[in-house]
Amino acid sequence: MSALKLANLTLLILFPVAWAAPLMRAGLLPLFGLNEISVLSGLVALWETDIPLAFLVTFFALVAPYLKTVGLALIHFNLASPRLLPAIQLMGKLAMADIFLVALYIVIAKGVGLARIETAWGLYLFTVCILASLALSILTKRRLTRTP
Repeated sequence: MSALKLANLTLLILFPVAWAAPLMRAGLLPLFGLNEISVLSGLVALWETDIPLAFLVTFFALVAPYLKTVGLALIHFNLASPRLLPAIQLMGKLAMADIFLVALYIVIAKGVGLARIETAWGLYLFTVCILASLALSILTKRRLTRTP
């Protein structure tokens, strides 16, 4: 189980990096420069304009994946009951909603044709973190059901 522990603890470092990394570069029309948008910069803009949506995105992008990772670490170090695993897996699935929202925004903005959008490395890092977190919870569940 030590590889699972190490991989999960690595996510505790990688998630904040992914939040600050550029998800996309966006700008109006091809003539103007592109601004980098990260999870954190997007949340700052949302808090200024749409507080209910900002709460949802904050939960899906920051709270759910980090709580899931911390909860999984507690299970790995026998500080929490393995019975929490279904709730932890649900948190991971909720975190995938944020990836879907970002992808949807990119498709809509590109479809309108007025904006220029390029995906950036942070989108891939954030997606890999979420998928790795989901895989770790599945592997942890398998390992716990095999171990007496």
